[in-house]
Amino acid sequence: MKVKTSELIGAGLDWAVAFAVCPESLRDSVNAEGLPHWSEGWLRNGSPSTNWAQGGPLIDEFNIEILWAGSYVMAKVAHETDSAGSGDTPLIAACRAIVAANLGDEVELPESLR
Repeated sequence: MKVKTSELIGAGLDWAVAFAVCPESLRDSVNAEGLPHWSEGWLRNGSPSTNWAQGGPLIDEFNIEILWAGSYVMAKVAHETDSAGSGDTPLIAACRAIVAANLGDEVELPESLR
């Protein structure tokens, strides 16, 4: 089932970010707890949408522009079209922007993440 990038959250968003950033490092879709599970580096049991140690460096790496609109956050990959993301936090917005820039407006999630 395809999910709109703008609606991705939690483990589904984290998996989509890993797939967008480094698909060759995906070892399994999910671990025993149903969370994203990757083989190496920052992706190992990663949660870039909630963990600044993992998601923060992606903001620099992808040159993410962040704009606060009250309590809502918008993000965009600089100099890219169709790379906008939004959410309740800068990490969620940035992760959605990275997914949008690399995978588009919809993502096919593994069955266990739907």
